[in-house]
Amino acid sequence: MQDILDVLKTRRSIRKYKEDPVPEELIDRVIEAGLCAPTGMNRQETIILKITDPETVRTLGIINGKRMGKDEFDAFYGAPAVLAVLSAKDSPTALFDGCSVISNMLNEAASLGLGGCWIHRGKEQFETEEGAAILKKAGIDPDQYEGVDNVIIGYIDGEMPAPHPVKDGRVFRIE
Repeated sequence: MQDILDVLKTRRSIRKYKEDPVPEELIDRVIEAGLCAPTGMNRQETIILKITDPETVRTLGIINGKRMGKDEFDAFYGAPAVLAVLSAKDSPTALFDGCSVISNMLNEAASLGLGGCWIHRGKEQFETEEGAAILKKAGIDPDQYEGVDNVIIGYIDGEMPAPHPVKDGRVFRIE
């Protein structure tokens, strides 16, 4: 396992994946990292929908692509797994908690040698009739939960992109 700062410095958003499925034990570790994320007042109101069924992953990826304005575009870039993060609609910290969960999952995926990418439009994809049907199929009430965003994971097809330089001038101090 890598040092956490090394993971943070080298993790990149991956947009090209091999078709190979990710072993369940690796996906479960990524999910566990998400469940350990800090949440407002430790309410832990976020939930994670793990989708590895290829047809459902592609369907949701196309729904997401349409919400992006691109018909028939797989916004999940061929990744074999998607982890959709949702939160209770009445949670005052839903967006913040969901972002914390997503960040933890992306960093854990990188530490395991997996590619990952944060995919937006999580809320909008589940507001569609097709998206709501996916939630219902998983036993999630779309009237109680809304999407925050998604994490796609899989094995990188190609080379790991080089790290970008960290911009200067982003830290201010009062000492």
